Amino acid sequence: MKYRNILAILVLSVIAASACKTLMSYTNILKCDFRMKSVDNTQLAGVNIQSIKSFSDLNFVQAGKLTTAYLSGNVPLTFQLNIEGRNPNPAEATMARFDWILLIDDKQMVTGTNQQEYHLPANDGTQLIPLSISINLLEVLNDETKNSLLNFGFNLADAGNKPTRVGLKIKPTIYLNSIPITYPGYLDIGTEFGSNQ
Repeated sequence: MKYRNILAILVLSVIAASACKTLMSYTNILKCDFRMKSVDNTQLAGVNIQSIKSFSDLNFVQAGKLTTAYLSGNVPLTFQLNIEGRNPNPAEATMARFDWILLIDDKQMVTGTNQQEYHLPANDGTQLIPLSISINLLEVLNDETKNSLLNFGFNLADAGNKPTRVGLKIKPTIYLNSIPITYPGYLDIGTEFGSNQ
């Protein structure tokens, strides 16, 4: 009986130590810093517009494709927004998932939830978090003319692919003993570290 009690205490100690390490990994995410690093693979109705500045820069085939998409009532803008997380903690930080809101020119475009878990390495380690975005511009900008609407999709990034017109808010979720705990508000993510609010 005595040995059984000792064994039970040892097992509980191991479980408690493991739970403590897991909890620390999740709570560390709240001390991490994030930034929008870059925008990649920007496409408008299937046309790659990553380096196109205006409608007049399109060739005949591209212009025809975008005009057809506009007339059909579906002008999808898709791109990958690369978020970078930096962990200043002496231990790994884990983010179970996060809700997000995307804005362009301060106008809310789309919301979503990223369900993938990310682990940020300790001691200022960084982790890239790719976020796939898809927006039907006709749904969110239905009062715009064709050229205004299409030009809206251009120039999301500057020459270095920095998301100059994009705004992002995230709400991280961590787990405590399998119970999800969500950050009470949204963090505003800028293009440089130290801009989170």
